[in-house]
Amino acid sequence: MKEKICIFAGTSEGRALAEGLNSAYSLTLCVATDYGKSLLEGIDGIDVIAGRMDSAQMESFIRENGFSRVIDATHPYAVEASKNIRAAASRARVPLIRVARKTGVAGGAVYVKTTEEAAEYLAGTRGNILLTTGAKELSAFSKLQMSRVWARVLPLTSSIDACLSAGVPASHIIAMQGPFTRELNEATLRQTGAKWLVTKASGAAGGFEEKLSAAESAGAVPVIIGPPAENDDGVTLDEALQSLMPPSKRLTLVGIGPGSPDCLTLRARRALESADAVLGAGPVLECLTDFKPAFRAFMPEEVRKILESRRFQSPVLALRGDVGFYSAAAVLRAALPDYDLRLIPGIASPVYFAARLGISWENIKLLSLHGRDANLIRAVEENRYVFALTGGENTVGNVAKRLCAYGFSNLTVTVGERLSCPGERVTRATAGELSERDFDSLSVMLIENPDARRRVRRGIPDGEFIRGAVPMTKSEVRSVCLSKLAPEFGSVIWDVGAGTGSVSVECALSAPEGRVYAVERSAEACKLIRQNALKFRLENITVTEGEAPEALEALPAPTHVFVGGSSGSMEAVIEAVLAKNPAARIVATAVTLETSAELTRLAEKYGFEYFDAVSVSVAVSKKAGGYSLMSAQNPVTVFTMQGARENG
Repeated sequence: MKEKICIFAGTSEGRALAEGLNSAYSLTLCVATDYGKSLLEGIDGIDVIAGRMDSAQMESFIRENGFSRVIDATHPYAVEASKNIRAAASRARVPLIRVARKTGVAGGAVYVKTTEEAAEYLAGTRGNILLTTGAKELSAFSKLQMSRVWARVLPLTSSIDACLSAGVPASHIIAMQGPFTRELNEATLRQTGAKWLVTKASGAAGGFEEKLSAAESAGAVPVIIGPPAENDDGVTLDEALQSLMPPSKRLTLVGIGPGSPDCLTLRARRALESADAVLGAGPVLECLTDFKPAFRAFMPEEVRKILESRRFQSPVLALRGDVGFYSAAAVLRAALPDYDLRLIPGIASPVYFAARLGISWENIKLLSLHGRDANLIRAVEENRYVFALTGGENTVGNVAKRLCAYGFSNLTVTVGERLSCPGERVTRATAGELSERDFDSLSVMLIENPDARRRVRRGIPDGEFIRGAVPMTKSEVRSVCLSKLAPEFGSVIWDVGAGTGSVSVECALSAPEGRVYAVERSAEACKLIRQNALKFRLENITVTEGEAPEALEALPAPTHVFVGGSSGSMEAVIEAVLAKNPAARIVATAVTLETSAELTRLAEKYGFEYFDAVSVSVAVSKKAGGYSLMSAQNPVTVFTMQGARENG
């Protein structure tokens, strides 16, 4: 059931409160006149009570209807009404909020202490003036251009004579006896075309409220002779709405483009302009100084804390670039599942940069190195153009060093800094030339490789590897092993007893978005693995020097494991694998009968759901004089195991 609120209304703020709070509360609005009631027409679901009440009647009304709070939104000069509301709410023990106008003048009017000050103020204005202060003080206005002045006075000869003596044209004298209704006041203001209404703060007996409401309706500014309103000390309309409205569970994520406000889309600009809060990282907010209020928050928990500590109704979280291109939008969606997230796209940096360089971007490989681990070298090897976001440790200089390490020092690289913002700079040079230079931390790079080509390689000839004296799984057997292992695009692969790294290389080629951990106890072999990784341009190989199974403890859980050598620790290696991932796919080779027997025993012990063994016998042609003879290699048994069941 909705909380019940009583609003004493008498100004446009009353309608604004009704419209703003109607969906969240059960509202009853009390107005003094039928005219006040008419101002609230068209708002469905609210109760409107017309008629004046004294303090005791207000108290009874509050108690009988069970209101949980009262809002005083009467006119700033309705001093008596505000006193009665305050007293009634206090006796009924109900919280009171006073909504006051904070415009620099009382209630949207001009107040002065004396008639002379009123005349002095009006002398510096334009537009017609309606005087309602009586005939006695007309002389104070005689210095004004009297063709601007209309005077409403009592229908007495002395009053008319005073008007004529002050210079008021006869046609501008309105001789009438009050009281005057709001409608008559408004008609007079419209008939005279008055932009200014001069009155005294005379209270209810002098028809003060009727004059003020008429001026508001006719678009005239009251000039009030007397002290400023005593009760103009509450909160603003926006403050009242913010304190009463429950926080919205909607959040708009806006892509602001590369940085400059000139690159905002129209939808993005409209969302920012209508927002009651703009959140974002510090550098993003520095690009959006025209939009307030701003709050530095980017991480999901920071965002949630700010949104829940304040009652924002239309908050916006600004994100650099586009919300769909390596954006925090995906992380925020997962971290804020209870929020209704609305996404507004922006101009992504590769789109802007390609236009800046005058090229198309549909064939560019897009990567982010900003806080991410991406297989940059493989992307450059296979693509004519690679676009990369930099950031964190992956600065332009460090990325250029990576390119050089893998033999790409002569490639042309174009760097963009502070795109679309003051100080934007575009630099074109080779990777080698850029490796020792400093650039903005959030730069972009376009790497060009005219010799790029994509190849699917399996069974790489043994002679292509740097071998030394370290044992190596031969090409034909390696092909069978890779077929059985069946690595996927993003697999995490352990190569235990990696030797020269031939299996690691082929696994890394088969899993370009994955990672291969080559585990080897020999320092000489580890050196060869690193050399082969550089030769085949594979930065997704990590060499781990150490004895298995101890060297496996710090590695991430594998999806695939190849065991080429275990040095008698096969069972310990398999236990280490299963502890990390019971569903890992394991391929192991055996040259001796003893190793084959051990693997067969372990397969039965651990109850793998899938198990097979293939014996591979290979004979390779070899020249002997004028003949070609087949030279046999040692038979190898390839064991495949996956999906351990619970031991019974």
